[in-house]
Amino acid sequence: MTNSPRTTTTSAAPPARAGRREWTALGVLMLPLLLVSMDVSVLYFAIPAISADLRPSGTQQLWIFDIYAFVLAGLLMTMGALGDRVGRRRLLLFGAAAFGAASLVAAYANSPETLIAARAVLGIGGATLMPSTMALVRTLFTDPAQRAKAIGVWSGVMTGGIALGSVLSGVLVQYFWWGSVFLVNLPAMALLLVLGPVLLPESKNPGPGRFDLLGVPLSMAAVLPVVYGLKEIPSEGWHPLYVVCVTVGLLFAALFVHRQRTAASPMIPPALFRGRGFAPAVVLNLVSAFAMMGSAFFTTQYLQSVLGKSAMEAALWSLLPSVPIGMAAPLAAALVRKGVERAYVVTAGFAIAAGGYGMLALADTDSLWLVLTACAVLASGIVMVMSQMTDLALSAAPVERAGTASSLLETGSEFGGALGMAVLGSIGTALYRHGIPASAPAPAHETLGGALAVARHLPGRTGDALVATAREAFTHGMEGAGVAGAVVLALAAVGAATTLRGERRTSPVSPSGVRGGGRSGRSGDPVATAPGPAGLNGAHD
Repeated sequence: MTNSPRTTTTSAAPPARAGRREWTALGVLMLPLLLVSMDVSVLYFAIPAISADLRPSGTQQLWIFDIYAFVLAGLLMTMGALGDRVGRRRLLLFGAAAFGAASLVAAYANSPETLIAARAVLGIGGATLMPSTMALVRTLFTDPAQRAKAIGVWSGVMTGGIALGSVLSGVLVQYFWWGSVFLVNLPAMALLLVLGPVLLPESKNPGPGRFDLLGVPLSMAAVLPVVYGLKEIPSEGWHPLYVVCVTVGLLFAALFVHRQRTAASPMIPPALFRGRGFAPAVVLNLVSAFAMMGSAFFTTQYLQSVLGKSAMEAALWSLLPSVPIGMAAPLAAALVRKGVERAYVVTAGFAIAAGGYGMLALADTDSLWLVLTACAVLASGIVMVMSQMTDLALSAAPVERAGTASSLLETGSEFGGALGMAVLGSIGTALYRHGIPASAPAPAHETLGGALAVARHLPGRTGDALVATAREAFTHGMEGAGVAGAVVLALAAVGAATTLRGERRTSPVSPSGVRGGGRSGRSGDPVATAPGPAGLNGAHD
């Protein structure tokens, strides 16, 4: 194995087994992934300090928090397709430079407008980093067993980064100033820029065709309104504006699909979805994100507003469920490597996650350990599923479309997460409002936080009674959402058992829609196909 970066195309067979160099490269890839996932939650504790320093308006504060996720979601598909065209390593390094520069600007921003702009550039950088890291994992690890382990690491880092981001921001803001939550990005990005050109291979589609320029605005117009509407519905209700946003986004989604079906060189080749296992992987991954984010809507509020934990205490308690989560993906990989069919592993993951939601449905207003255990069980099951679906999708897609396949998975996760918060959040909110007496002040009918704020200004027993009633109502809403989540995941388990059963190793669909034939013997072959359910080609994640 040489020390110079290699270029991977579909015409040259890469090594069947990865060595120390590839595993070291995986460690380098995890740096940007960790930071991108942390940036989703890194402002949880920094917002109060930012508000005191920069004095943003209410609207500006919302944009400071949300612009990163919106830009990230809107550009994922574009950047995945662009990475396949210009090179995933090149796009990764460009994104790392942009991410580092934007982090520096954000840390020393002296106005809300500057911070919003910096967060938007961070979103652009994040959109280049996420699909590029996953696609490069597909390039580095051609052996199915090794790729399964690598994707398990990828899934664990992605999940752990979101949990770590809020805690890290709390610690940094407590001992330093709010800009420090952005400066932590700089050393990791600098290391990536130094080691990336040495350790990471360049890989791209050798025959990409013309870039679908019209597809870029259509994809953003499809994603952004839907994500925005779904994110606002849990807190603001089914306001006509948010319903219109979702509807408009779905109309543009239909136009985008039509464009991809008719364009000579589409951004998202429809043939990808004809690859065996790819479409079920995207859908089941979306359902997993639905479950994960839907539960987070309740558990974070439960720890702080029902149990009365401080923000820092709640963040530290929320780290406990991360311990078993780290073992979930390796366990799934080991089971498949031992010969357990993939369909059974994924079905079991959904069943475990449904059990976690069932435990949430049993919680009362003083169930710290039950809720933490429920979170651990739920997240462990979901990570088992998501790591499996990531491996299945990347194995089913042709290697020249690895970036596009990765971006579709990530975009589906964004949709699923927003949908989970909207649907389960709406169920919980409806049950909460039903449990609040009609005579209670108006703010108490809106949210638990509103009820607690009002109660502080009410005399003695009246305030205490409102607090107790609001906490019971919120817990009842969480119980209802738990039942709904358990039902959704039970149906997903049935769907997984049906759609994944009997999966066998087949050649991925080429961009033209023609299956490769007669070349499924070597795991190192670039047109090697999706691993079979019973460990035919080694482990899956």
